[in-house]
This record gives sequence, C-alpha cells and structure tokens, in this order.
Amino acid sequence: MNQIKLFIELTRLKKPIGYMLLFWPCAWGLTLAYDFSSSWNDYYFYLILFFLGSVLMRSAGCIVNDILDRKFDAEVFRTKDRPIASGKISVKLAIVYSIILCLLAFLVLINFNVFTIILALGSMPLAFTYPLMKRFTYWPQLFLGITFNYGLILGWTAINAEINIIPILFYFGAIFWTLGYDTIYGFQDIKDDEIIGLKSTSIKFKGSAKKFLFLCYSILIVLFFIGGIFMEFHYVYYFLLLIPIIHLFFYQIKVFNLKDPMSCLKTFKSNNLFGLIILINILIVQNF
Repeated sequence: MNQIKLFIELTRLKKPIGYMLLFWPCAWGLTLAYDFSSSWNDYYFYLILFFLGSVLMRSAGCIVNDILDRKFDAEVFRTKDRPIASGKISVKLAIVYSIILCLLAFLVLINFNVFTIILALGSMPLAFTYPLMKRFTYWPQLFLGITFNYGLILGWTAINAEINIIPILFYFGAIFWTLGYDTIYGFQDIKDDEIIGLKSTSIKFKGSAKKFLFLCYSILIVLFFIGGIFMEFHYVYYFLLLIPIIHLFFYQIKVFNLKDPMSCLKTFKSNNLFGLIILINILIVQNF
C-alpha cells in the first residue's frame, strides 16, 4: 500500500489539473474535426482514448520530470518531499514505472490511424526534453505549450488524417494559453528558482506579469476567433466566446496575485474550467 501511495504521488494522479490541461486540446481538435451528422459512437470512443492517453503520458512525463529535476526539487520548498527528490523512490524504479506507462500509452495510440500514430511518436522528444529547458532559456513555458497542446493536432488528424490551416490556428492559440497559465503557475516557485538559477517566463516578466498575460490571452482569443471564421462557425460561437474572454481577462488577470502562491495555484487551476467552456462552445456550434 505504501508503494501504491508513492506511485500515486509520483504520477500526480490526485492532481487531475495536469492531465486535464493535456486532455482539453485533444478534445478540442477531435470536436473540431468530427462529423456529428453521423453516429456519436466513434466520437465517444476517441474521446475516451485521448483521456486515457492524457493520463498515462502526463503520469510518465511527471516521472521523467522528477528524475531530471531531482536535485533542483530537493532545494525547492514546494517540491522537496517528492518521492524521487526525497529518496523514497529510486531512479531505477521510477524509470521502470515510466516505461510501463509509455507502453500502456502506446497500446492506446495504436487504435488511431497511421498518420496520427506517426505524428504522436514524433512528439516524444518534445515531451521528454521539456524539463531541461528551464536550465537554458527563460521560455520553458513556450516549450510546454508546444508539447502540451500537440494533442489538438492529433485530435484533428484522428478524424481527417491530414492537417490544414484550421487545427494550426487553434494549436497556436492554445500555445499562448499555456504560455499564460504556466507563467502564473511558475510564480509559486519564483524565489527558489532564482536562488538555484532556473529560468522561466515568470522570472523574465515578473515586473510586467499582467501585461504579459494580457498579450498571451489576447493572441489566444484572436487566433480562436480566426479559427472560427475558417470553420465557418455560426455567430453563436463568437457570442459564446465572450464567456472564456470574461474568465481570462476579468478573473485570471485581475484576481491573480503573483506574490501569493495560493492565489497563483487557484488561478492556474481555473484553466480547467476554461478548457471545458471551449469544448462546450465547439460542441454547440458543431451541432447547431
């Protein structure tokens, strides 16, 4: 039982915000591409596959992150008790766990078409090198955005087996979403990160954080707006887009306090609601 508890702690299974933020872009891409005039059965099937894949890959990613960051984690108050950093789980055992999770994720992946499988495998280097970026650049959040929202492309290709301008517009928009919310998340550890020499957009823009968030979220909304035009969405889509706009600009940017770690975490977690709102919006206009 103790090992099970440590495994759950290691993979952050009790913290669903991580795998949900990985899942929402997958669901957006799938919903954008799906033809709802036919049966919904395939939609539900793929949605479940993407959810399982998100949980498995996020869990494996957490392990790889903790292996690579174990020395840094030991020096940060919020992360010093993580299983690998604290020595409760060995690196060798953690690698075994990660391999098993990746194999399970591959069993999920082979249910998709060949093009989607190839694209997904091509994203693996991004997924497992992201933790290294904060050692070399102030833009690790950008690399996270590129990686975390890749599922939007996969959701689209799972149905269409090809890529065009539409998923790319939404994908780039989602990257700026991640760039914003992970900057907020990074303010929790900014003092420790500066001491041990790690880099982030939180540190780079600590003097103008809300202006940076405003820019990121503005680009997100503009790209989602243009994406709706290319999709030839009903005007209802743009009306419903006001809800996430209010959430981003009148809740997240206005309420979050960069000097209060609990405020940062609460604001960060609210992006789960944003992901759901966007999915509902696309579902409504796709079935309008």
